[in-house]
Amino acid sequence: MLDLGPATRTLAELVATVRDDQLADPTPCPDMSVAALLHHVEGLCLGFTAAARKDLVGGSAAPQPDAAQLRPGWRQELPGLLATLAEAWRLEDAWSGPTRVGGIDLPGDAAGFFALDELLVHGWDLSVATGQPFQWDDGLAEALHGFLLASVAQAPNGTPGLFGPPVPVPDDALLMDRVLGLTGRDPMWRPTARV
Repeated sequence: MLDLGPATRTLAELVATVRDDQLADPTPCPDMSVAALLHHVEGLCLGFTAAARKDLVGGSAAPQPDAAQLRPGWRQELPGLLATLAEAWRLEDAWSGPTRVGGIDLPGDAAGFFALDELLVHGWDLSVATGQPFQWDDGLAEALHGFLLASVAQAPNGTPGLFGPPVPVPDDALLMDRVLGLTGRDPMWRPTARV
């Protein structure tokens, strides 16, 4: 069992400082703007909270990220949704037994690790897209790294809808860079300069 609180708090802090003029900017997620990424964060909060609670209806198909669907009160709503997500995964029952997220049935512990992946990696996506520093929890990053190594061993070319093919990263790179590489992210990605 992991405490997702440090990851949800970091992401909430990043969300709070996104400027309106950054919403159309690109992110490391292919074809996803900052606004679409924020909409995705809303959806993952709802889906993974439902998964922790074993709410199989709430864990059904996830909405496609859509910038046009980002609600006007997102700055106020997302931190609360993130806190609720962390609280739901503090219950031991969340990490055991079967559950469903995004329409996929999986064990509770796997769902918890996928939630952690979404929080850490999309936290990095948002930070680099908006030029904010990113602070990760070393313990959570280490746990996710181990989970991802096992996932990549089973699916070395990535898992459609979850991870792209791994990006080579030196063995002596920062832990978070190695995590990002395993999820198909290029840790060196930066947005193109504005004109």
